[in-house]
Amino acid sequence: MDTVNLETKADALTGSFDIVERQEAQDAALATLRSDVDEVKGRLEKVGRAAARPMLEGAGLVSGPEVKGFVDGYLRYGRETELKSLSGAVAADGGYAVPQQIDEMIARRMVEISPIRSVANVVRTGTSGFRRLISTGGTASGWVSETGARPETASPKLAEIVPPTGELYANPSATQAMLDDAVFDLESWLANEIATEFARAEGAAFISGTGTNQPKGFLSATMSAAGDNTRAFGSLQFIGSGNAAGFDAAPEAKLIDLVCQMKAPLRQGAVWVMNSATLAAVRKLKTADGAFLWQPGLVNGQPDRLLGYPVIEAEDMPDVAANQFPIAFGNFKAGYLIAERRQTTILRDPYTNKPYVQFYATRRVGGQVLDSDAIKLLKIAL
Repeated sequence: MDTVNLETKADALTGSFDIVERQEAQDAALATLRSDVDEVKGRLEKVGRAAARPMLEGAGLVSGPEVKGFVDGYLRYGRETELKSLSGAVAADGGYAVPQQIDEMIARRMVEISPIRSVANVVRTGTSGFRRLISTGGTASGWVSETGARPETASPKLAEIVPPTGELYANPSATQAMLDDAVFDLESWLANEIATEFARAEGAAFISGTGTNQPKGFLSATMSAAGDNTRAFGSLQFIGSGNAAGFDAAPEAKLIDLVCQMKAPLRQGAVWVMNSATLAAVRKLKTADGAFLWQPGLVNGQPDRLLGYPVIEAEDMPDVAANQFPIAFGNFKAGYLIAERRQTTILRDPYTNKPYVQFYATRRVGGQVLDSDAIKLLKIAL
């Protein structure tokens, strides 16, 4: 019995040593884990400090071999060999298609500063020969009983829309010293320069373009005082202001008539379009009880409203003058079509205007009235 008791005490003593060893191993593991956590924190702090520093060229773009080869190789130094493997490259004499990231920067900037583009129906195509068929009327359905005969319905009337197109170009310049500067954000500068010039030119074309080597603006369409049911397809309806030189004594009534001339479904998403000089006159209009027709946006970023509809300022709209159309009201998503070839192409030209390096950028853009029922105009006339 004594021997058994001694062995039992030894087993308990050995077990206590095992507990101590396990505790020491656990403490060592925790110390290692804390060390690893401190190391990760240190690395994150370094990353955070690096992110807080001012970013150099290309900060707003997703980096990649295509963008880097295009910007650093071709745009900065004119090395065409770096573009040979790019799928977007085209013949050198016609320029090179810019990478998608830069093209998207240009497109976003154009939407921000081009008033009609921001509200119109924009279609991007791979070719300049875009066409669309739309129905202009005709009965294509009918009602019958469960067992009744199905008489033939009238064929719908179709019209083909082929927006006139032209080549839009911009030619910004920079010195080679600017291009050699590593902190010069070349792609952002170039995208902004191209987009600003494109937006200025196309903004005028979408409103009053002739349709010859450029889009056909909606003010270049045929005008008619007839309603939607009797007016020829493609012509825009207008109503007179009641005064040969300006607004009449009750201009708010004419604006209400202009709104109500449009079919109710098309009014959803409709906007007013006018320039700032016309806008100044309209903002002073009051109803019979003295309330202003103009309603400023209640939240920052929301557009101001006239009779409940947003107002778009387009400086290329005509001023208030005899026989002019200074105010348009329309659903431009349904009423005006913009068709453009997807990518912008750029040709680097360091020779024409030394010591400047010019970047000749082009894009094919077309435009035309799509649904003539969706745009109404106010004409300064009796």
